[in-house]
Amino acid sequence: MLLLVPGDVLRPRRPDDHFAEEAAAARAAGIEVAVVDHDALGRPGGAERAVSRVPPGADAVYRGWMLRGEHYETFATALARRDVTLRTTPEQYRRAHELPNWYAALSAHTPASTWTTGTDRDAFDHARRELGPGPAVLRDYTKSMKHHWHEAAFIPELGDRDAAWAVAGRFRELRDDDLAGGFVLRRFEDFASAEVRTWWVDGVCRSAGPHPDTPHDLPPAPDLAPLTPLIAALALPFATADLVRRADGTWRVVELGDGQVSDRPSTITPEAMITMLANGSR
Repeated sequence: MLLLVPGDVLRPRRPDDHFAEEAAAARAAGIEVAVVDHDALGRPGGAERAVSRVPPGADAVYRGWMLRGEHYETFATALARRDVTLRTTPEQYRRAHELPNWYAALSAHTPASTWTTGTDRDAFDHARRELGPGPAVLRDYTKSMKHHWHEAAFIPELGDRDAAWAVAGRFRELRDDDLAGGFVLRRFEDFASAEVRTWWVDGVCRSAGPHPDTPHDLPPAPDLAPLTPLIAALALPFATADLVRRADGTWRVVELGDGQVSDRPSTITPEAMITMLANGSR
């Protein structure tokens, strides 16, 4: 196994500080580490430069900043030219990373959702009518703006078309060039617990604990029995699922994500993360 991490912007031969502890834990475990230029991955034709320091001939796992699906694909292609194979294929990455690609598999356990391709108003209004009246949460294929809750995330009433579009417009403005895919409208549900971040390797839950946004809020242990066969059937080498308990006691999936670009909460040590990944290579 080869661990790939973003390089520091000012010291490109060194791991970015955010991933330096995982890189050190990997090296201590005898795992080779290489840095990639994350910024170059987002530029046209930049993938070859981004992987120029990666040694050839390895099975690789990326632990780094979020990548758009198309950038992950060029990343994988550039690595393949160096005889390096990402354990997670581009198709698997998008299956976990983009809500429209995992929603059908988990629809019984996640808020009802509709989405658009692109961000024009006609498409938004069609998705709004499809979901039906009532409150909703707005996001794109990969991310919400929950820290701008009232102006760019929460829509109190989808039936109020102008007010709903005002939230969508502000969301589009804030996400700007980072907006991925289109609008996603999610039926608002009343949640009553902190989020739980669960980590899955080859369809098996290897760890569960606080979400990185609420590291000191210890959530109750979730009931994974209904979800385990569904997540396993997605055939994802490394994924996260963020869960929360609804007010009626039902566990719901808030988000599925690719584990390579999911933030590690402080409750998981770097050593535990590397052990989890290394065991998945066997």
